[in-house]
Amino acid sequence: AAACIPFLENDDSNRALMGANMQRQAVPLIDPHAPWIGTGMEHQTARDSGAAVIAKHDGTVEYVDADEIRVRRTSGELDIYNIMKYRRSNSGTSYNQRPLAELGDKVEAGDIIGDGPSMENGEMALGQNPLVAYMTWEGYNFEDAIIMSERLIKDDVYTSIAIEEYESETRDTKLGPEEITREIPNIGDEALKNLDEDGIIRIGAEVEDG
Repeated sequence: AAACIPFLENDDSNRALMGANMQRQAVPLIDPHAPWIGTGMEHQTARDSGAAVIAKHDGTVEYVDADEIRVRRTSGELDIYNIMKYRRSNSGTSYNQRPLAELGDKVEAGDIIGDGPSMENGEMALGQNPLVAYMTWEGYNFEDAIIMSERLIKDDVYTSIAIEEYESETRDTKLGPEEITREIPNIGDEALKNLDEDGIIRIGAEVEDG
């Protein structure tokens, strides 16, 4: 991570350590952008992350969509690369890949043909490139506080997706096995409208806290 901090030799050692740790703590954004100012290690870092889709053999791209990339090798064999879409990572963030290769592209073994989370065009992209001003503003940015444009919020510039997983187990009891069911006593139909006949939330349902 320290290799991706520009002008590292001019930084205070404690601040450099903070910067390295913060890179490890970054969450994938829905629309990441590679840094305008870098060290040249961003491409290698993205490749070594293991999240990119990398071509295994030389060939020509003969099919691309959001779910897979097909590459016809020079030998005639077909390589199929599956694209992971909105999977849950171990930390609860969204693991999403995007194809980079286009139909008809000639690729070589080792080329990045699909971005992983926190990547843009094969380069590490942990954040955004906003216009920043260093100034005081009526005390609102005292010490570590910052002032952010409302547009950054409305345009989801720093928005990320979190995926939560819920599990429910049934057990055998003295009164018989437990059941997962939609028939819950003293609960109105409005509260049950998003459950299927087995009592499981339906795909696409919008839920709120509680």
